[in-house]
Amino acid sequence: MAAATLPFSRPIPKFSPSPSSETLKEALKHLNLASFSSTAKSLRALKTTTGRGSALSAWMASETALKTPFLLDFETSVFKKDMISLADRDEYIVRGGRDLFNLLPDAFNGINQIGVIGWGSQGPAQAQNLRDSLAEAKSDIVVKVGLRKGSRSFAEARAAGFTEENGTLGDIYETISGSDLVLLLISDAAQADNYEKIFSCMKPNSILGLSHGFLLGHLQSMGLDFPKNISVIAVCPKGMGPSVRRLYVQGKEINGAGINSSFAVHQDVDGRATNVALGWSVALGSPFTFATTLEQEYRSDIFGERGILLGAVHGIVESLFRRFTENGMIEDLAYKNTVECITGNISKIISTQGMLAVYNSFSGEDKKEFEKAYSASYYPCMEILYECYEDVAAGSEICSVVLAGRRFYEKEGLPAFPMGKIDQTRMWKVGERVRSTRPAGDLGPLHPFTAGVYVALMMAQIEILRKKGHSYSEIINESVIESVDSLNPFMHARGVSFMVDNCSTTARLGSRKWAPRFDYILTQQALVAVDNDAPINGDLISNFLSDPVHGAIEVCAQLRPTVDISVPPDADFVRPELRQGSN
Repeated sequence: MAAATLPFSRPIPKFSPSPSSETLKEALKHLNLASFSSTAKSLRALKTTTGRGSALSAWMASETALKTPFLLDFETSVFKKDMISLADRDEYIVRGGRDLFNLLPDAFNGINQIGVIGWGSQGPAQAQNLRDSLAEAKSDIVVKVGLRKGSRSFAEARAAGFTEENGTLGDIYETISGSDLVLLLISDAAQADNYEKIFSCMKPNSILGLSHGFLLGHLQSMGLDFPKNISVIAVCPKGMGPSVRRLYVQGKEINGAGINSSFAVHQDVDGRATNVALGWSVALGSPFTFATTLEQEYRSDIFGERGILLGAVHGIVESLFRRFTENGMIEDLAYKNTVECITGNISKIISTQGMLAVYNSFSGEDKKEFEKAYSASYYPCMEILYECYEDVAAGSEICSVVLAGRRFYEKEGLPAFPMGKIDQTRMWKVGERVRSTRPAGDLGPLHPFTAGVYVALMMAQIEILRKKGHSYSEIINESVIESVDSLNPFMHARGVSFMVDNCSTTARLGSRKWAPRFDYILTQQALVAVDNDAPINGDLISNFLSDPVHGAIEVCAQLRPTVDISVPPDADFVRPELRQGSN
């Protein structure tokens, strides 16, 4: 991301408490969202009990029908809005497709230039998808990429067809000042340090577009909000940028394929915000788009990165690889039964058939092994996930990211501490060897113990988000679809360590911080319980088998593109600034 190297100098104040329900209701009056209702139950005091987990955890595991406190409706004069039923909830979505590209000029009414700021994970994908979709719609809207002067990313943007000569490539702030829609896709830390200048360059009545709610959380920490003379929207693809682009290209022959997106309208100064946001999402190739709020988005997204999307997966495979090898399994087989099993076979089954199909793939002793792993892992995973979510909601993780970004540079007489790589340890060198001899199309084994741990993690994350009031669309996309359809296929191609070393700064920081927590709690609690022949928790298994999320996942699967993402072993998804070094 070109602007990520700008100086970091903003103070980090303490975060204020989350706004109350009444405050949120008042705020939502200003959104282009037609209805808002709160049905959240207040948490009651619960005493810790003996045995696996706390009374609170038991309550969370058994209460599966809690309705979301945010029931978001929206109005659009351009696109068709559909209602879908996910478990016990009705939600509104807009289905995508290339046949809708002809509606983009209407959706982008009043916009002559879209400025895409940054060339990191999302920037290249979004700039190219928007440009191609608008060209297909025969629109004369200009998509211009804005980068820091002197950035080496200029070369990569030119290679993708953006040039100074045709007015589609330029300086960050010149691009911002000349754009009617500004898509701010620089790193979270860079946004936090440079938002004042960015806001000052924006035209009155222009629209700020975000693909992450992080900046709102940072502003809230200082009691601030966005300028009142601009609209603020978000379209947040539930997958990394290379997936957004790769599936868009793959879907050109089948009326589209892509990554689902959430959208939010934080403020709307002239009534255009919802149509623009939905047009942006359709142009990116999103198969379906669902409503959220910026606050709900950043909570689920930052939490998800530290959970099943990256941090927790990193932690559990390290723990299981160590256990398998210590128990005598050869290293190559241990790697296959951990990483390859999760990123390949398990992900493929969940993507196409759901979590229950993983369980039903086993019989006899293998099914008992799954249940044993699930039963022992569920509450330890939930404990860390619960803590993580509350750290995100309280603002601790946002502060951590901003502070870490500033430690990347020399300051206060102390040296710079950029993130180092993790890929040189024994496990990841074994992974290189395994992938080098892996037959094409090999999805790895289906190991019952690994499957039980992974599915327990997924279900625990779903439960946390459900109890915290997120919509099923957000829960399923953040905990299931983004994992098995976007990130895991890339990790299967290049390895978990490669993803940990090359994804967004916020996600890389989160994985390094939280992966050891999952590793240690599984090693110290779950695996000890298994070794001590702790009985299988029949209630947990029963709740898993009957959970309404399975039906909701099935509905979402019907909206899935008919193509799977294709990721060759040499897929290059290194972020440009990491590949180029400092820029």
